[in-house]
Amino acid sequence: MANVGLQFQASAGDADPQSRPLLLLGQLHHLYRVPWSHVRGKLLPRVTEEMVCERSDAFASACALARAFPLFTQRSAASRRPEKKTVTVEFFLVGQDNGPVEVSTLQCLTSATEGVRLAARIVDTPCNEMDTDTFLEEIKKVGKELGIVPTVIRDEELKTRGFGGIYGVGKAALHPPALAVLSHTPDRATQTIAWVGKGIVYDTGGLSMKGKTTMPGMKRDCGGAAAVLGAFRAAVKQGFKDTLHAVFCLAENSVGPSATRPDDIHLLYSGKTVEINNTDAEGRLVLADGVSYACKDLGADIILDIATLTGAQGIATGKYHAAVLTNSAEWEAACMKAGRQCGDLVHPLVYCPELHFSEFTSAVADMKNSVADRDNSPSSCAGLFIASHIGFDWPGVWVHLDIAAPVHAGERATGFGVALLLALFGRASEDPLLNLVSPLGCEVDAQEGDAERDTKKRRLV
Repeated sequence: MANVGLQFQASAGDADPQSRPLLLLGQLHHLYRVPWSHVRGKLLPRVTEEMVCERSDAFASACALARAFPLFTQRSAASRRPEKKTVTVEFFLVGQDNGPVEVSTLQCLTSATEGVRLAARIVDTPCNEMDTDTFLEEIKKVGKELGIVPTVIRDEELKTRGFGGIYGVGKAALHPPALAVLSHTPDRATQTIAWVGKGIVYDTGGLSMKGKTTMPGMKRDCGGAAAVLGAFRAAVKQGFKDTLHAVFCLAENSVGPSATRPDDIHLLYSGKTVEINNTDAEGRLVLADGVSYACKDLGADIILDIATLTGAQGIATGKYHAAVLTNSAEWEAACMKAGRQCGDLVHPLVYCPELHFSEFTSAVADMKNSVADRDNSPSSCAGLFIASHIGFDWPGVWVHLDIAAPVHAGERATGFGVALLLALFGRASEDPLLNLVSPLGCEVDAQEGDAERDTKKRRLV
């Protein structure tokens, strides 16, 4: 599968299925509506890939298909078959808006699926290959493709500048931690959005070490940062109209003489002190620095952080739904709707800082980094820890996505989060398909003149 390329076409033409095998995909009630005349040339004289769906389902269908063709492999047999195969995907649109697929739609599907496969490849790659140095190269590669030079703060500079969360988590590793930022700043932007991704390239748990059954698979702890990278690349390529910052909090939670100890106290970028009572609750520490930077230095109006944060997420919302925690009921509903539109499903957690944040009470610091009672909504509490570093009274929109369970299916990464970010912020895109799958659609902007829209913040949900 690693040598397979995906190609989307409005029409793949007729062909002998003996030389180009055919797979017809779609929901059963959609397949029933395909006229024989549309497929007979592909099935005769005998029986590539045909996708049958409504126009509004094309985005989710393409992203789901991308997950079936992972890019990473180290199987020796793969190196003996260097030739690359191309799977051609043709869409048959059914329903009311069943005209031909536009070139712009195909380009959007290509960008989105490339983003999904990029994120999945990074998450599938083990830490002996995907360390913080290599992840930075992936970020620089995307930046070069988009004409953006990333901002990178590394190693001792993190400590000097006050990023005690990221530095404290990653300082014991061979490859130093880093904060990296890709910034897209279009001229007519009306607001600033920051996507903050947790990029723990491997999580041993630190001195609060994981066991032999829970540590395997921790290469996936960078799934949030991988999703941000894949989504940022696709969003900018499809014409993102607002200022967009992708913030990557990169570290390896390792063990060594300089590793953070339980009882250590770190000063984070927010100016708040944290008493460490669990070094395996490291993701919230790096994200606290990331969201604080997005608020203080980038001036973000909307901050979304995405992370494989808690094992409890898989219990709270299951294997297939990410968990969302936010200070906005409107954005909570938007996340759920966007998830249904794009296939990256989402379900809300309890947002109640007045009852839950006391779990982090410390006698010697502003807070601890892990809860006192692990039976008291731990996934919600973990998100609230992050929010506390921008302040519960912050007037902007804060959204936290915990994707610990859906980041993988079995032993393969899913690229979860890429489609969700593109759909959730589809209203900020020039792309018609992303507008279609956004939580509201594009009908509201159609009622506003360009001059009026440019004088106020763009309504995204």
